Amino acid sequence: MARRPQLLILTPDFPPGPGGIQVMAHRLASGIQGFQTRTIALDSAGAQRFDSEGSLTVRRVGASGLPRVARNAVWNAVALREALRIRPDVVLSLHIVGSPAATAIRRVLGARTVQYYHAKEIPVRPRLAAFAADQADVVIAVSDYTAGLIAETGARVADLRLISPGVDIPIDRTPEQPERPTILTVARLEDQYKGHDVMLRALASVREQVPDVEWVVLGDGSLRAGLERQVSELNLSGSVRFLGAVPDAARNSWLKRANLLAMPSRLPGGGLAGEGFGIAFLEAGAYGKPVVAGNVGGALDSVSDGESGLLVDPCDPAAVAGAITRLLLDPELAARLGSAGALRAQSFTWPAIARRVEAVLFEQLARPRSRRAPSQRQREQTGRSAR
Repeated sequence: MARRPQLLILTPDFPPGPGGIQVMAHRLASGIQGFQTRTIALDSAGAQRFDSEGSLTVRRVGASGLPRVARNAVWNAVALREALRIRPDVVLSLHIVGSPAATAIRRVLGARTVQYYHAKEIPVRPRLAAFAADQADVVIAVSDYTAGLIAETGARVADLRLISPGVDIPIDRTPEQPERPTILTVARLEDQYKGHDVMLRALASVREQVPDVEWVVLGDGSLRAGLERQVSELNLSGSVRFLGAVPDAARNSWLKRANLLAMPSRLPGGGLAGEGFGIAFLEAGAYGKPVVAGNVGGALDSVSDGESGLLVDPCDPAAVAGAITRLLLDPELAARLGSAGALRAQSFTWPAIARRVEAVLFEQLARPRSRRAPSQRQREQTGRSAR
């Protein structure tokens, strides 16, 4: 039996920790079948049990008590040590903080490297983002918006691919009747650009035409207290429920019950990045729900305007309210968009996305190994990037 090539996945984020990168890392590690895959991830609460119950090979790096910079340095060092031991054929780095290790592995062992980009990390660490793109054999951006952010760093990208995140298709997506007209938002309450503040201002207008409407917010974070104060100030008590972080089963139950999902993400300004893609829109579509999204950023890739949802100016509460009200008062339109969203989600299943990434990885095996001696400038740059 022929030996399968070795794949090393570098990701600081991995389940059972919550988040989009965590889900992506797990689905790719599970879905890429043609390689012997080992994942190097940071440790997290419940990780030992999660790993023992699964079939993946995961090396956890325990550095939770260290500052972020030191934690990343330890994780990169362990990744390099593991690579020297297993000698991977290809390295898949799912975050730019893994690029120092990926670059070192490329230079020492000649392994081909593939670097993922999401969005937020690029303007926050532009020099590292540019370094990672310069050194990778292939760069994968999750959207056109993300690709544009990479270009703004001035990086010299050898090979750029656009591969979106995926979605899990539910076995049972039978809709449930809500007790009242329900708008759902699924997002951590950490980023202003997600548009929770605009949703609150829009809700007052929606309530004028749909008096018994309710906005259900799933997700927790530092913005919650301020948003709850705004609910009182806008006299919206009784029309908003903040349920915090909930298990996947509870989220799925709300996706069955809600009339629509709304998340008017905007571009945050100040040199920061907005929505890289918007997996929540695909998740809603998978349940046959229409969506309302901002007409900027990664949502342009995840939502087909007028087909699977409505794209509006995310900074205009009146526009957001108008789109939501239209879907609540026009069940035929909502059903049509929801059905199209369900069909669209089938093109973004995680197995399909994993096959696309795997094809990129196999392409690298057919190319010459990429070992090369670093220049003094590159050695200095690698050292700065790892800090």
